[in-house]
Amino acid sequence: MILETIVTTTNARGDPHIAPMGIHTHEDQWIILPFRPSRTLDNILATGYAIINATDDVRIFAGCLTDRADWPLVPADTVPGVRLRDTLSHYELKLTRVEDDATRPKLFCHGILQANHRPFKGFNRAQCAVLEAAILVSRLDRLPWEKITREIAYLEIAISKTAGPREKEAWNWLMEKIHRYQKENHVT
Repeated sequence: MILETIVTTTNARGDPHIAPMGIHTHEDQWIILPFRPSRTLDNILATGYAIINATDDVRIFAGCLTDRADWPLVPADTVPGVRLRDTLSHYELKLTRVEDDATRPKLFCHGILQANHRPFKGFNRAQCAVLEAAILVSRLDRLPWEKITREIAYLEIAISKTAGPREKEAWNWLMEKIHRYQKENHVT
């Protein structure tokens, strides 16, 4: 299973990094698969720790992909690192094993702490649409343009029917990024 999360890490100096990432889970293991090059990868290898944040604020996913990665952080409870201040829950992980790969190494982690901060009320369709659009934006240079435009057109239906202010803001950030990519790369 893959969970869409926000991964927070720090480098050896304690500088934080925030990244949206699909995290694989298998039994009691968390498997993080960052592409190379990646600050998340570098940070986990340097410190041996990562924090997984479960959030319903899709602006964070969109923001990290559109150069808006300044979200409030607080220290983690038991491991060196930070977590999102306003997360629903977080998991503090320790790196236990690495399967190296030239493109996408597998980082196997064990959970040290799981903490709930507030209840999850559920996602609306617009939140799911923003998550899907964020995944498309993270792959603009790897997916066929026809697929991107077709999927964005479909996802816009959920935005127009169910989006609140946060979802509209996140959607607009992602659409600006897509339009800028299209213009800069002369994609039609």
